[in-house]
Amino acid sequence: MNYHRLLFLVYILVLIWSVINPLDYFTWMLEIFPAIAGLAILILTYRKFRFTDVVYTLILLHCCILFVGGHYTYARVPLFEWLRPVFHWQRNNYDKLGHFAQGFVPAFIARELYIRRNIVRPGAWTAVLTVATCLSISLLYELFEWVVALASGQNADAFLGTQGDPWDTQSDMAFALLGALCMVFLFAGMHNRMIARLASGEASRP
Repeated sequence: MNYHRLLFLVYILVLIWSVINPLDYFTWMLEIFPAIAGLAILILTYRKFRFTDVVYTLILLHCCILFVGGHYTYARVPLFEWLRPVFHWQRNNYDKLGHFAQGFVPAFIARELYIRRNIVRPGAWTAVLTVATCLSISLLYELFEWVVALASGQNADAFLGTQGDPWDTQSDMAFALLGALCMVFLFAGMHNRMIARLASGEASRP
């Protein structure tokens, strides 16, 4: 089976699991919306621009994080409830994993677009623009949460997932920043090799 089709199959299976009896359907729809929108964009652009396999794999993992968060709500994911006493957490920190991924995965996407579209030469400015892009995405998502909260009132509490933390928004953005920094400092070399391998494969095609 084609690897991309396998990823798509896993996406569909996890999505189906997620929609079966979630804790709250309103929260579920809000949480999984980025995954649905992202899939639509990838399908529409697939013939014109294909990412490296690592990017598609990470996108799937990020979508699965969203599906799990949508199913249980971020404040009630069972595994992280179990981990609370182990690490002496005051709250369920599954949302921090989600926001780390919100920086880490888009960093791969943005960096690959910048390099392969020759928007900027690989180097320091690629890293700066990649991190800035991820912070912008994080900011826009926090603004989206704010607008939803204003529009829906108490119904958005599970979506916001602040769990009584007055600094939740700031820590969410900090984790997204950490994810983006981890990508550009720890995985840029690996990413460059995968981009080069993809480019050489495309060049060898008749």
